[in-house]
Amino acid sequence: MSVVRIENPADERVRDYFSLTDVALRRLLETEQGLYLAESEKVIRRALAAGHRPRSFLMGERWLTDLADLVEQAERDSVPVYTADAGVIEAMTGFHLHRGALAAMHRPEPAPYAEVLAGARRALVIEDVVDHTNVGAIFRSAAGLGVDAVLVTPRCADPLYRRSVRVSMGTVFQVPWTRIEPWPSALDTLREDGWYVASLALGEGSTQLDELAADLPEKLLLVLGTEGDGLSPRTLAHSDAVVSIPMAGGVDSLNVAAASAVAMWATRAR
Repeated sequence: MSVVRIENPADERVRDYFSLTDVALRRLLETEQGLYLAESEKVIRRALAAGHRPRSFLMGERWLTDLADLVEQAERDSVPVYTADAGVIEAMTGFHLHRGALAAMHRPEPAPYAEVLAGARRALVIEDVVDHTNVGAIFRSAAGLGVDAVLVTPRCADPLYRRSVRVSMGTVFQVPWTRIEPWPSALDTLREDGWYVASLALGEGSTQLDELAADLPEKLLLVLGTEGDGLSPRTLAHSDAVVSIPMAGGVDSLNVAAASAVAMWATRAR
């Protein structure tokens, strides 16, 4: 299969790449079609290294040379490689592709959360965080700070959405993760399995993060809440402890991505 040049931004062969800036549309299409989009050379290579299978590639012409090894492998595997001028790609996707390349990837089947947690000792739950940038940043911190697994609640933003993947620098492919359901009652099952559930939230009587870090449980599950309202009362009711980060300067809390990094660093494996 040779490289296919696209002249018409509405060409049905590149439908996977239409309207990438329309979040609601992409959420529907990508879930229904079992795909996600990887953007930039680093992210694409990390997805492939994780064993994810490409459906097709779309790239500017100069990237056919820069990514020659990927193009050659795609041709051996009969995976279409599409190329187009910058204006055509922008009209197709809705943005300027300055990172040079996109890949439509087959979305892996989600694993049961018990399987993802098997053998783990430190894990994270992201509850209802809807900002894709924050989700990607949390995954990057989880990878860099040695968290074994991440669970996301049913209403949390998709970690495989293009912006989440890009902000994470592709680390969503290296940290095991899946959806956790039913939520939050699944926390009771995890507690029965020996997990200590520490929910980060403000509130009187909360344990300070320093105290938790000084006496770490064998299996620690940190739970982070949405950007505005924080964790739900039902989630807190299913937790072993409510944990807060000591603050100064009249600031009551941090952005959820920043708070996650602080909490993961403080409770890192010694």
